[in-house]
Amino acid sequence: MQRENEVQHVFLVGAKSLGAYGGYETFVYKLTEYHQNKKNIKYHVACKANGDGYMDETKVDGATRINDHEFEFHNAHCFKIDIPQIGPAQAIYYDVAALKACCKYIKEHRIKHPIVYIMACRIGPFAGHFYKEIHKLGGTVYLNPDGHEWMRAKWSAPIQKYWKISEQMMVKYCDLAICDSVNIEKYIHECYDGKGIKGRNPKTTFIAYGADLTLSKLADDDEKLVNWYKEKGLTKKDYYLVVGRFVPENSFEVMIREFMKSKSKKNFAIITNVNDKFLNELEEKLHFKSDKRIKFVGTVYDQELLKKIRENAYAYFHGHTVGGTNPSLIEALGSTDMNLLVDVGFNKEVAEDCALYWSRKPGSLAKLIDKADQMSTDEITEMGRRAKKRVAEEYTWDKICGQYEEVFTK
Repeated sequence: MQRENEVQHVFLVGAKSLGAYGGYETFVYKLTEYHQNKKNIKYHVACKANGDGYMDETKVDGATRINDHEFEFHNAHCFKIDIPQIGPAQAIYYDVAALKACCKYIKEHRIKHPIVYIMACRIGPFAGHFYKEIHKLGGTVYLNPDGHEWMRAKWSAPIQKYWKISEQMMVKYCDLAICDSVNIEKYIHECYDGKGIKGRNPKTTFIAYGADLTLSKLADDDEKLVNWYKEKGLTKKDYYLVVGRFVPENSFEVMIREFMKSKSKKNFAIITNVNDKFLNELEEKLHFKSDKRIKFVGTVYDQELLKKIRENAYAYFHGHTVGGTNPSLIEALGSTDMNLLVDVGFNKEVAEDCALYWSRKPGSLAKLIDKADQMSTDEITEMGRRAKKRVAEEYTWDKICGQYEEVFTK
């Protein structure tokens, strides 16, 4: 048995649960999965006990319940935080409560040299307090600054202003910012060099997100897949696909509007957790319900089935306009042959020449869909080959988790 002080304890704060649709959730799931047999790292993961995207460990294979608010999964110690339903401020409350719980646990268990890794820049006004507290306990603070949270369309102007100030304070009060995109790392230095503690520059490093390149275990005639297709009115290679959170900055309005304008005979399958308010807004603007090609097909939590649905899509849309390296983009490049991406720096950095690009201007995507419909099987296969090669060289979870191990244990 190794002695306590030989193990590097890492506290992960900012994901809602393990393995849901969000980027951080996928990341935490994969990191703990890849490192579950490591004797030199012990993860402690904060999760939401209630509210949007909360963690329900009873639905996760391999999770061992300790009590109402704690469970073990992938050898990680996971603890759940109760959150009052207080609107947008929930996210801030959650991170603050999670950090308090981390500090309490570190103190009680006398953990030496812990690393507290905070994902996203939500709690700027509290950053200095927790930075000092964690340092007092002999620990260090790492930050994943995410990608321009303050630009998200769902926030009102005062909230956007809060996010921007929050980002500035969190970059100042961290020992290392781990950026998941080269563009984000560049942006952090452009904005915040000379603005750290005592005027120092923020210390940064770049580690991307990963993707799983193994093909789905399901065959084309698997009952699960056949039934899903039948229920949703879809067939292999005859649908465009998008998988992602149902929020305005993921370009759902543009994608639906442009698809309706296109001449395509194929369907457009949208896998998402539908938010009625946003859905009704879109229906009022676009009247998409009158177009039989547009299909909201609900959520798919079975990972093998989701992978197979991606592989069998004719093409994949990626409309994320904020965020760094987006996991769903890398997954798409690793599984769908043809990808149509919104033309922003993050996406170009990841996909380079392995995808087709569209702008959010009216007509751009509709034109691209019509062009994609005419492409030959050989052209599409070649594009898929290049995309998979790119992911295999730069974005495997194996590589990414190895880089994290190095950063956490050096």
